[in-house]
Amino acid sequence: MGYNAVLCGSRLYWFLMLYCQTHPEMLVVPADASYQCFPDSPDKVRRPDLSCIDQKRLPSADKRVGHCRVAPDLAVEVISPGDLYYEVEVKVGEYLRAGVRLVWVVNPATKTIRVHHPGGEVMDLGETDELGGEQVLPGFRCRVGDVFLLPSGEPIA
Repeated sequence: MGYNAVLCGSRLYWFLMLYCQTHPEMLVVPADASYQCFPDSPDKVRRPDLSCIDQKRLPSADKRVGHCRVAPDLAVEVISPGDLYYEVEVKVGEYLRAGVRLVWVVNPATKTIRVHHPGGEVMDLGETDELGGEQVLPGFRCRVGDVFLLPSGEPIA
């Protein structure tokens, strides 16, 4: 990931961690998490830049070895300068077919977030819009523009 993308992902991770403090059933996971949960391609492994999963859906601790075989509830991809549009769209489709309930694509260059739903509905959000967790993260709210600011209030890009 490019450095601005990492900063935006870190900022969103922070907002999601704050949410999880009051919703301990949810677990927010950074980019190191790998998922092998794609029924149409059982050997495929993906690492979203962020993900959230309801802990009740996780296998027991002794079975959490290697890749997670359960699709996350939320997958987040943060666009880097080297990412190609069609590659990101392919990932979004794979996540949704695997059972991910919500996919956010964060674009630091345009300061927008594209929200994808399993039924094919897509919503584009700008800086003044509010990003919500919908049924996946009930009560989660964040102004889109805040994802693109450093904690000091300075713009990331």
